[in-house]
Amino acid sequence: MDNLVPWARLKAVIEPHYPKAGNGRQPYPLSTMLRIHCMQQWYNLSDPAMEDALYEIASMRLFAGLSLDKAIPDHTTILKFRHLLEHHGLARQLFEEVNQWLSEAGVVLKEGSLVDATIIEAPSSTKNKASERDRNGGPPGSFQPSYPKDCV
Repeated sequence: MDNLVPWARLKAVIEPHYPKAGNGRQPYPLSTMLRIHCMQQWYNLSDPAMEDALYEIASMRLFAGLSLDKAIPDHTTILKFRHLLEHHGLARQLFEEVNQWLSEAGVVLKEGSLVDATIIEAPSSTKNKASERDRNGGPPGSFQPSYPKDCV
């Protein structure tokens, strides 16, 4: 994902609205929060679940640019970043930026349909050599009606 996603372009959309370092606590780097936000969307994680994942999954921490021995953003920090995106309408702008980047790369996205299919075992054919349906779906002449024992 490091090489696939246009991180610089996405950061440029958010940067004018992202808090700058001042007298208070230093904000996490924008690239870190953007990557956390993307992972949260990709894996459909709530803010607390994303925080837990960052603690428990080293590869997620490394992807976000967080060291394994320092503090990570808590769920309220993750929530505030998402609210920043929502408040300034940046999610739509990020979406449009990704679409523009895909278009420039020659990738065309079209609407599609998702079809759920279940594969079941079935006989290869239910027709005999005369192309007629066999009553039991088996080979011709193999139909043996069965009757309950008390009817015979």
